[in-house]
Amino acid sequence: MNNRAIAVSLLLLSFTIPLFAQKKTVKDAIDVKVEALLAKMTLDEKIGQLNQYTSDRDATGPISKGSNKLEEIKQGKLGSMLNVRGAKDTRFIQDAAMQSRLKIPMLFGLDVIHGYRVTFPIPLAEAASWDLEAIELGSRIAGREAAAAGVHWTFAPMVDIARDPRWGRVMEGAGEDPYLGSLIAAARVKGFQGNGLGNLDAIMACAKHFAAYGAAVAGRDYNTVDMSDRMLWEVYLPPFKAALDAGAATFMNSFNELNGIPATANSYLQRDILKGKWGFKGFVVSDWGSIREMIAHGYSKDNAEAARQALTAGSDMDMEGRAYISSLAKLVADKKVPLALVDDAVKRVLRKKFELGLFDDPYRFSNAEREEKELNSPKNRKAARDVAAKSIVLLKNTNQLLPLSKNVGAIAVIGPLAKSNTDMKGFWSVQWDNDQLVSLYDGLVNKLGGESKLIYSKGCGIKDTTRSGFAEAVAAAKKADVTIVAVGEAFDMSGEAKSRADIHLPGIQEDLVKALVATGKPVVVLVMAGRPLIFNWTADNASSILYTWWLGSEAGNAMADVLFGDYNPAGKLPITFPRSEGQIPIYYASKSTGRPSTSDKDIVYRSAYIDSPNSPRFAFGFGLSYTTFSYTDLKLSKTQVKNNETFTASFTLTNTGKYAGEEVAQLYLQDRFASVTRPVKELKAFEKVMLKAGESKTVTFTIDKEKLSFYNAQMKWDTEPGEFKLMIGTASDKILLESKFELL
Repeated sequence: MNNRAIAVSLLLLSFTIPLFAQKKTVKDAIDVKVEALLAKMTLDEKIGQLNQYTSDRDATGPISKGSNKLEEIKQGKLGSMLNVRGAKDTRFIQDAAMQSRLKIPMLFGLDVIHGYRVTFPIPLAEAASWDLEAIELGSRIAGREAAAAGVHWTFAPMVDIARDPRWGRVMEGAGEDPYLGSLIAAARVKGFQGNGLGNLDAIMACAKHFAAYGAAVAGRDYNTVDMSDRMLWEVYLPPFKAALDAGAATFMNSFNELNGIPATANSYLQRDILKGKWGFKGFVVSDWGSIREMIAHGYSKDNAEAARQALTAGSDMDMEGRAYISSLAKLVADKKVPLALVDDAVKRVLRKKFELGLFDDPYRFSNAEREEKELNSPKNRKAARDVAAKSIVLLKNTNQLLPLSKNVGAIAVIGPLAKSNTDMKGFWSVQWDNDQLVSLYDGLVNKLGGESKLIYSKGCGIKDTTRSGFAEAVAAAKKADVTIVAVGEAFDMSGEAKSRADIHLPGIQEDLVKALVATGKPVVVLVMAGRPLIFNWTADNASSILYTWWLGSEAGNAMADVLFGDYNPAGKLPITFPRSEGQIPIYYASKSTGRPSTSDKDIVYRSAYIDSPNSPRFAFGFGLSYTTFSYTDLKLSKTQVKNNETFTASFTLTNTGKYAGEEVAQLYLQDRFASVTRPVKELKAFEKVMLKAGESKTVTFTIDKEKLSFYNAQMKWDTEPGEFKLMIGTASDKILLESKFELL
């Protein structure tokens, strides 16, 4: 190395060392401050930091009455509140905290699930975009808006894997697949936390619900969970680990039990895995009242025992349970809870308050001017419209009915959701007076520049049993050149505590579709919902179907963009759509059996139904485009691979249609024979590729040891030599290219 190279190296090193030292110094400085503050605190003040109440506004659970919250804040008995928002209100509450002896600032948390002032598509819809940048952007804008309104902390993302669409909270997550779910979990954490805590546009993320809540038995919310350790580690834990690796500041435990122990008091989850094996340095908050609810579980005899069990197991903060504030002091005095455990929990909470900069300025997030500027800006609404369009999935398009021409004649706009705007927000959205929501009808008016081409008829209500409006709707369809019908769920039919045993299209909405199809006019069906619904007749008979979920503030404009081809839909389903409830749970990454069914007709002495196909109505990864794509020329760089080697699989993707469009190419692998049985296929990579009409690109996937590893018979994450099947396609059931390779 010459003298100049040495000088450059030394110069780079001189920058690197101070940067590393600076980060370490900041962390060390905060730790010193936390220890110094802790030494000044009484036991009651420590317990106060672990106590969280809701405001009486916008409560998201049963409120516990009987306390003067402002007075408790002044006494240092309350360290955090949820459902307090806005610069004015957060400043008012923070004023009370500044009257406490040690002036420890309050934390303000809120369920910022898919947007704050501007509502983005529900998380399950965003997952359908398979666009990690768009998903991160949605969370970034939500975080910026919430931070500008004095909020420090969101109770999101929900990263539970969910394979049962009867479970209402399926709308809040990323679907059924741990690989896709892990990438989305990381993207959403990065979006909320931006460039790091302490920045004025960043809020703390909270990975929830730890763990396995998405596997609630029978899809019934708050129900028990029963699963193997293998299923836990292979399917349900990976998105939580991804959220942690992305820097998630907090975790929330879950309502369910696991192996007979409520998650809130499950030390295996919270002490052994999260804080032990994974080294999590943030804090864990209980779900709403989940500590006291362990009494109803039959696990705790009273609040005191629940408090002891929860804190001992690693639950740091009590959300609306009032168990810690009422019982911890005596438990410590009676030596039933070590003071060291209380101190550890308090330090975790205080550290985040220091990282947020609240001790430097408790009011730094409560800035009315910044709030006014940031909330509902045109830039934020444009982003919401773009993400909404990317979230729409084209399920059917007979004879290329879509996209519609803007020169089309009269359009009948029919259905109970055609003019709805409130339902477009979906569940778990922040409520506002005079909200600016765009309905489908409004979006069509905006797109076409007037109402002259539109003939509206409601047809029926969402849950109606009367067909009294059918005649008018049919008459409207007969006058039109094309009919657009909007059906689905009301916003409060999917979400927390919204489990449904019957997930068919509600009421008589499918009968309305039948009546409209019977006119002989082309019918485009838009299904608006928070979960997969069953609509078999519509799937078989309607000309075109778009699954639009609940798309948020700009829903109508985004739907119009897709209907008229200003955006070519590229969404893919992040969850399997069943044909009937009897198939549930149904997911693509199933295992074979000793008697596998090779097709829907192969049912004799096979693992199959005699009254239904095994196959889903719409498979994981499915979604059409206005254009078409071909997959050709699969090449593997190696067909025999050593354990630590990487290799590539490449192919040519060609847009064979007449529209520019995006395709989500998906790579699946199967370990053919192993020490434990493996799924028939597992998603291991995907790429979203934009191609002009006629354009081709080479798509390359890299396969490394991580993609070939699994938990073996000894529950060790490792590879095993043997044969693998490699599959590439446009959906989990539309594999277009296959090959084999051997791991040596």
